[in-house]
Amino acid sequence: MVTSSLRAAAAHASPWEPVGTRAQQREVKRNAVLQTAAQLFNERGFHATSLDDIAERLNVSKPTLYYYVESKDQILLECVRTALDLMNDGIEAVRAAGGSAIAQLRACMRIYTGVVTQDFGMCVIRIGEDPLPEPLKTELRQLKAGIDMQFRRLIADGVAEGSLAPCDPKMAAFMIAGALSWVGRWYRGDGHLTPEEIADQGIDLLLNGVLQRRVAARKRAVAPTATAVKASKATKTSRTKGKA
Repeated sequence: MVTSSLRAAAAHASPWEPVGTRAQQREVKRNAVLQTAAQLFNERGFHATSLDDIAERLNVSKPTLYYYVESKDQILLECVRTALDLMNDGIEAVRAAGGSAIAQLRACMRIYTGVVTQDFGMCVIRIGEDPLPEPLKTELRQLKAGIDMQFRRLIADGVAEGSLAPCDPKMAAFMIAGALSWVGRWYRGDGHLTPEEIADQGIDLLLNGVLQRRVAARKRAVAPTATAVKASKATKTSRTKGKA
């Protein structure tokens, strides 16, 4: 999670300090470019963010950026791809570990929520692949489709094992991903809930619903008690005798 204080610190501190080997230094600096760009895209929008803005926040010159990235399109591609790879790798690790379908589904939903509350993940939700040329969009859409299929399989497995109610796995996967993705739009690093708390509450709401207990309580309130039934019968008997 990137807090506002960390963002403020990043605005004044440059990662252009010599650390490790030359290859390691280049990787650190390239990651800094991507991370900073993702933050700016999320704050201002893709089209409203220039390479000059990214360079300014990093305290470097614009030509320096071209040593690490080719264009703004490439930066967005890398930001979105990084987030989708994080999701996919996390989901595959959960699947490989095994367990019940419902336990795996919960774990994958936590991973999804965790990613969309990070800079790269928010970039997927707030910006997406739409600003990119069609060939680049295709790659990212394939990654998204793979994640969607993982959720569909988990939901189908959950129905088969009896932990989930019968449903259309495709529709259920769309609804779950849509709800969790929206977290990436309203999440604030300085909010009162951590990403883990948001994930847990969101998962409980999505899987357990909000009406379950209230419906049960209403049924109990409407259903006549044994005492009420006896009293009703006694009243009817008394009225019958009175008429006789």
